[in-house]
Amino acid sequence: MTVMTSIDAITLDVADIAAANRFYSAAFGLSGPLRLRESQEPTTGFRGFTVSLVVSQPSTVNSLFESALDAGATVLKRAEKSFWGYGGVLQAPDGAIWKIAASAKKDTGPATRHIDQVVLLLGVADVAVTKRFYVEHGLEVAKSFGRKYVEFAAGSGPVKLALYGRRAAAKDAGVSPEGSGSHRLTIGSDAGSFTDPDGFAWQVIDPGTTEPASASPTSIQRSA
Repeated sequence: MTVMTSIDAITLDVADIAAANRFYSAAFGLSGPLRLRESQEPTTGFRGFTVSLVVSQPSTVNSLFESALDAGATVLKRAEKSFWGYGGVLQAPDGAIWKIAASAKKDTGPATRHIDQVVLLLGVADVAVTKRFYVEHGLEVAKSFGRKYVEFAAGSGPVKLALYGRRAAAKDAGVSPEGSGSHRLTIGSDAGSFTDPDGFAWQVIDPGTTEPASASPTSIQRSA
């Protein structure tokens, strides 16, 4: 039986682990999927990725949005209704871009802090080329819209991977597509250690743990 490749963790490079840990704990209370590693690698502008927290309803979007702002995030797109649902985009103090979204436009119950899904969106130079690369590395396509957008099945991991053109990804985040230097991101998986066509690094997860081998033991716990 073929085992589907899955993403078990994403590691963000940050200049100050203690400060980043305080921010993510207060903002999202995110669990296992997020790791932090100290790094001074230079980067400017758009890093080529966003992380989405998918939740059930607008009030939960607002709860996470407000706690992130209180913790020091800045607004790139305010939370509001759109044709696809309800959501907004923030930038963390460490520079990472986070989208908080719900497909529902109306609340069906009290606000919670529950995160249904984490989606890592990579903004790439050629969606078709990068899609082929990842299929060859064991990822299974769940949705595909030609050269515009691709979504992979999450497998057993907590993080879903999606691809978008770089300019489209930047527009969705509310930033300029220009950027250079390190992505300041490492993707932890069972797929092996490699670098994709756009320079995103993947690293093997050690057996029996969700820690990438070189990552700091610092992690953020997801809300129940």
